[in-house]
Amino acid sequence: MQVVGETLSRSGVEALLAQGSPAFLDCGFDGADLSRLDLRNCTFSGCCLAETSLYAAKLGQTTWQRCRGRQIDFEAADLTDARFQSCDLNNSSWRRAHLASLTVKGCKLTGASFEEAAHLGLCFEECLLVGADLRRMSFRKARLIQLDFGDADLAACDFRDAVFEGGSLRGANLKQARFDNADLREADLGGITLADIKLFKGAWITPRQAADLVSELGLRVA
Repeated sequence: MQVVGETLSRSGVEALLAQGSPAFLDCGFDGADLSRLDLRNCTFSGCCLAETSLYAAKLGQTTWQRCRGRQIDFEAADLTDARFQSCDLNNSSWRRAHLASLTVKGCKLTGASFEEAAHLGLCFEECLLVGADLRRMSFRKARLIQLDFGDADLAACDFRDAVFEGGSLRGANLKQARFDNADLREADLGGITLADIKLFKGAWITPRQAADLVSELGLRVA
């Protein structure tokens, strides 16, 4: 069942869910309270969800394409096996959400908060995570493709054995993060401080990156 171009409130969504799992195309949900609804297997394409509440909603196996969801609230939602493609989700909240096997590609997540999210098998690819709160998340052994972590809070994150394919760590908070055996040869490491250097023990970098790090620390190489 496809729903096209509708502006929907909670009651309207509930009525549609009673008939199955709709595919929403170019629909508006701005500011709607959709908390705790069972939206499993639904599709959202080109939808507007600014400040929409999906608190504790069941969103397993949902698909989201080209959606705009400024400050959308996924707190405590179950997003197992959900897929996001080319969405703008700036300042979104994923606090305490269940993100097992979640796939997020080509999305804007500037200022997003993933505090205490359960994230086994989470996959980010070509995403803007500038200023995002990703504290204590594990990216161990992950392929990190074009992820911009600029100014993000990566305190206590686990990047052991991860491979960075492009992307940036410029200005990120790296306190207590781990990079043992990580491959950082394609990452932007600008802004790394002397206090951060010890975190990269055992990581792989290029001679040019090493020279840039020495330069940023104020040293001169003769």
